[in-house]
Amino acid sequence: MSEAAIIDGKAFAEGLRGRVATFASQFEAKAGRKAGLAVVLVGEDPASQVYVRNKGKQTVACGMNSFEHKLDADTSEADLLALVEKLNADPAVDGILVQLPLPAHMNEQKVIATINPDKDVDGFHVVNVGRLATGLPGFVPCTPLGCVMLLKDRLGSLSGLDAVVIGRSNIVGKPMAQLLTAESCTVTIAHSRTKDLPEVVRRADIVVAAVGRPEMVKGDWIKPGATVIDVGINRVPAAEEGKTKLVGDVDFASVSQVAGAITPVPGGVGPMTIAVLLRNTLVAAHRNAGIALDENAI
Repeated sequence: MSEAAIIDGKAFAEGLRGRVATFASQFEAKAGRKAGLAVVLVGEDPASQVYVRNKGKQTVACGMNSFEHKLDADTSEADLLALVEKLNADPAVDGILVQLPLPAHMNEQKVIATINPDKDVDGFHVVNVGRLATGLPGFVPCTPLGCVMLLKDRLGSLSGLDAVVIGRSNIVGKPMAQLLTAESCTVTIAHSRTKDLPEVVRRADIVVAAVGRPEMVKGDWIKPGATVIDVGINRVPAAEEGKTKLVGDVDFASVSQVAGAITPVPGGVGPMTIAVLLRNTLVAAHRNAGIALDENAI
């Protein structure tokens, strides 16, 4: 059998950012202001700092305002909540993102619950979780929405396909399953307690691996021709002494011999996350300003 086609998330994300930039400039002309994203970073986590810097750069590159708020790790929870309330009330801010994880003395759920659901472009607020579950318009977490975009770009209609989501997190697994259900897939949520996980995965036309275990999904788990979306980002030791490399939750070498199409790590799902965040911010701006937008066009 021929090797799997590579699903290029980097190229798709670039196209998505291009569409966001086009609509952002149209929004500015209609609204008389730029769409705005506020990102709040608490503490010095190096990975979060890099991520926030990238978000800021890409927001500005798409023609939107980036408001960055950096707080010390020992900032009180009350001060963080006060900042979120201030951003809720700021008409220049359309999307609010509080970078997780937060320091241990802060209650993440409480902080997320304080964000106005209509500015919650990360889609983590319980109101947006409920909107997704009931099919109402809201905001969906960026990574699973990006995965669905890649799947539809590759497969067209997903209706009737058998999908297995490995992982049940609130950030990826659960919303991913709901989005696939909305696309009329038959969806199984599998996880570490699933009996005979390889056998469950073998039924699937679509496999989404979001479990956080390096190269767990093997080639003999995969139905020939299936589409495999690898959400995992794991840093493991490389062959060269003292070096590390990034791998997904899927054993790329063996799975790519069986699957019809697969996302690589890096360069697959990863670039989609920030691109979808920018898209969600633009959608929020249109909704907040009462300006019509064909949301399917981006």
